[in-house]
Amino acid sequence: MWAAISGQATAQLPARVSEMLRISNMPETALGVAVIRLADGKLVWSQYPSQSMQPASTIKVLTAIVGLDKLGPAYRSRTEISTSAPIVGDQLNGDLVIRGEGNTDISWEDFSRMLQAVRQSGIREIRGNVVIDRTFFNPSRLDIGVPPFDETPEFRYNVIPDALLINMNLAQFDIASTDNALTVRLTPQLSGVKVISNMSLIARACEKWEEGWKRPTTVYADDGEIRVHLEGEFPQNCAITTNLNVIDRAEYTSRLFRNLWTTLGGAHTGRIIEAPPPSTLTATIPTAESPVGTRRVLAEHRARPLAEVSRNINKVSDNAITRMVFLTLGARADATVVADKDGSLDVPTIVKGEQVVRKWLQSQQIDDADVVLDNGSGLSRRERISPKQLAAVLAAAHRSKWAPEFLSSLPIVAVDGSMRSRLKDSPAAETARIKTGGLRNVVSVAGYVTNVAGEVHAVVGMVNHDRAALAGGRAILDALLDEVARSNATPVLTK
Repeated sequence: MWAAISGQATAQLPARVSEMLRISNMPETALGVAVIRLADGKLVWSQYPSQSMQPASTIKVLTAIVGLDKLGPAYRSRTEISTSAPIVGDQLNGDLVIRGEGNTDISWEDFSRMLQAVRQSGIREIRGNVVIDRTFFNPSRLDIGVPPFDETPEFRYNVIPDALLINMNLAQFDIASTDNALTVRLTPQLSGVKVISNMSLIARACEKWEEGWKRPTTVYADDGEIRVHLEGEFPQNCAITTNLNVIDRAEYTSRLFRNLWTTLGGAHTGRIIEAPPPSTLTATIPTAESPVGTRRVLAEHRARPLAEVSRNINKVSDNAITRMVFLTLGARADATVVADKDGSLDVPTIVKGEQVVRKWLQSQQIDDADVVLDNGSGLSRRERISPKQLAAVLAAAHRSKWAPEFLSSLPIVAVDGSMRSRLKDSPAAETARIKTGGLRNVVSVAGYVTNVAGEVHAVVGMVNHDRAALAGGRAILDALLDEVARSNATPVLTK
C-alpha cells in the first residue's frame, strides 16, 4: 500500500480549495492534503502529502485502530480492591489494596459502590494500610513535574492520566449567583477540602462566564486542610457546573476514600499510602481461615468494551481516555517487543506504547519515518505525521477485521461529534465519517468520504499556521471534504 501511494506525483487541489487557500494569505506549505481512493489505493488529490505536520486530534485515529487491533474490541480495563490479610470478625487485620489497570470509566459513584461491596463482604474496620496502587503504568505518576500544556490545566481536556484515575481526578463545582451573593457546592465531598470564592460578581451574560475565569489556586495548609480559591469574575444571576482538576490525585483519592468509607459506616486505623513499584502488602498474621498470600478480590469495576470507549476517543475526542489507551498498549505489550536499546525491560510505559504503535505501522507496511509520537492524543506540540501516512493508517483501518467498530467511532458529518454542525448541505452529510483536530496553530480532518460515484476515499487535510483558525482553515478543509463528496470519477495522479 505505502509503495503504491508514495509512487504517485502531486496533483493540483480542487480549484475551489486552491482559491480559498490563496485568499487566506497563508503559504501553500501551510496546507497538507492526501486523498486516497480505497478501491485501488491510488492517491487522487494531494498537496505536500509527505510533509511532516502537526495533526492535533486527528492522530487519535491511529491510537484507536491500534487499540482495537492489539487489545481487541471486547477489551475492558479494570479497577479492583483486594487483600491478602486475614479477616477476623468484622476486622481486616492487614492492608487493603486498591489497584487500577487503566480504567477509562470509573466514576466516584462506581468507586463508592466498590467500597460498599467491601463492606458487604463483612469488613467494617481496616487495621492496616489502604494501598493505592497505580503501578500498572511506569512511572505511576506521569503528571509530576510536567509543565502545563496551556493556561488552563484545570480543565478535563488537560488531565494527564494514571492507572487509577477515579472520576478523572475531577471535582464538580456547582457555582450559582444572585445579584450580590455567590455559592459553590463541591461534588464529590472530599474530607478536609474547602472551597473559597474570591470571585467578583459583574453584569455579564451567563453563557460568557468563562470570559472572567481565572485559574484556581490550591493551598495545602499545615493543618492538613486543602483550600481551593476561585478567582476572577462571575456573572450575576447565573448558575453553571464545571469539572476541575485542582487537587493532587494522591490527596484526591485518599480524601475521597475517607469520606466514602466513613459514610458507609467503616473505620480505618492505618494510613493511606501510594504503592511503590512493585506494590507490596504489609505482613499479616496467618490464620486457618485466611492464610497469608491468598489474595482475594473483594470488589471489581470494569470499563465499557474498547469498541464503545473508542467512540469517546474519536467522537468525543477525549484526551485523557486516548492517552490511557496509548499507555495500556504499552502496559499490555509483550516484553520481548519493548526492551530498550541496552536490553533493559524497565522501560517507561509510554515508550512501550510508542513501540507498539510503530510496530503496527510497520506491519501495515506504512513508513514510520518522521512520525513523532508523544501521547497518542494530539494534545502535544511534538506529535508529527504526514497527511499521506495518516491516510495510509485510515486505509489500513478500513481493511481491518475491526473496521465496523472503528468506523462507528468516528463523527458522522452533520450528525454528531465535532462534525454535527458542519456541511449540512453537502453530499457528505450523514455519510462521511470525519475526525477533526484543532490547536492554536492547527486545523485538521481525517476520515472517509464517499463520492457521488460510490467511491470511498480516505481523506486527510491539515492546516499548520499561526493563523490556521483565523484565516479560515476550517472552511478550507470543509471545502475539501465537500469537493471529494461531489466528485464523480476522481482523477488519478500520473507520474
